[in-house]
Amino acid sequence: MLLQNIVQHLETIAPISYQEPYDNAGLILGDKNREISSALITLDVTEEVVDEAISLGCELIISHHPLIFKGIKRITGSNEVERCLIKAIRNDLAIYAAHTNLDSITGGVNSIICDKIGLVKCHILSPAKNQLIKLITYIPEDHLEAVRSAIFSAGAGIIGNYDQCSYSAQGSGTFRGNEESNPYVGIPGALHTEQEIRFETIVPRHLISKVVAALNASHPYEEVAYDLVPLENDFQGVGMGMIGELTFPSDELKFLQRIKGIFGCQMIKHTTLLGQKISKIAVCGGSGSFLVSKAIAEGADLFISADFKYHDFFEADNKIVLADIGHYESEQFTKEVLKEIVLKKFPTFALHLSNVKTNPVSYL
Repeated sequence: MLLQNIVQHLETIAPISYQEPYDNAGLILGDKNREISSALITLDVTEEVVDEAISLGCELIISHHPLIFKGIKRITGSNEVERCLIKAIRNDLAIYAAHTNLDSITGGVNSIICDKIGLVKCHILSPAKNQLIKLITYIPEDHLEAVRSAIFSAGAGIIGNYDQCSYSAQGSGTFRGNEESNPYVGIPGALHTEQEIRFETIVPRHLISKVVAALNASHPYEEVAYDLVPLENDFQGVGMGMIGELTFPSDELKFLQRIKGIFGCQMIKHTTLLGQKISKIAVCGGSGSFLVSKAIAEGADLFISADFKYHDFFEADNKIVLADIGHYESEQFTKEVLKEIVLKKFPTFALHLSNVKTNPVSYL
């Protein structure tokens, strides 16, 4: 298949617009129009990973962390990023990254952490903002069902666990076409009044082009009137971190010991145990210290993440237990997420999970 097929599918599940401003997710290296037959999935791209992909005959590396975070002014092989790029280019190897956009989705990085822990009733800890648009348009009554169906089919109208969500109201629309117009109803040069339905629905920002195209293709008017209104509403299905509940409350120390086993941690840094049963757990794969206050506000008893700095631990303030399990350890199951996403769409595509342990941190 074409590399473009894989890219489009990954970005349908984890849209690039969901990534954080500092991030560099997407196709890092490669021609979208080239044919590929296999891919290697990894957490990080290192020289050893590139060698592994070449030895397996892969044409693509799919990673969680982008190989390139900062701007590159020259490629001379002076550091590992440059050496990886040189070797990948020489071997016609494409590189793709799904990073904070994969962190942000339900079913992504944080979902699998919740699954491994056994949490239920899970939802996004910090829902994204500025990701929703209200579409308002005006449809002649006899075309309402056709236009509404096209808009919904393009991905509009989803709120939480409900789809095909909309609001409709009857009214009268007026228009007058000039001599070059070819109106669906009415006569050029004459004012026309038409009974119309005002139709409103919600559209994720990354689907606006697709939904507007569906609107224009299904609407009978020569010129389709519509408004796109940015919303401040939380996008409940997208955002950072997740929070859920244990089926049965657990002792703090026993639960941390269990976490240590599940994630293969050589150590866990944590705040003072509060001597109480825990049942509500917040998680964030990778660096999650920015979510401490949100985890407290949501009533979490314990927050599992990584990369807490010294002063971050003080934010617990005896209101929550913070557990730093390590960046690599918290995201190690991301390879399984990416594998499932690809194989669900392309079940016969050859995928390999990297056997290279890319964790740059060692413990004595």
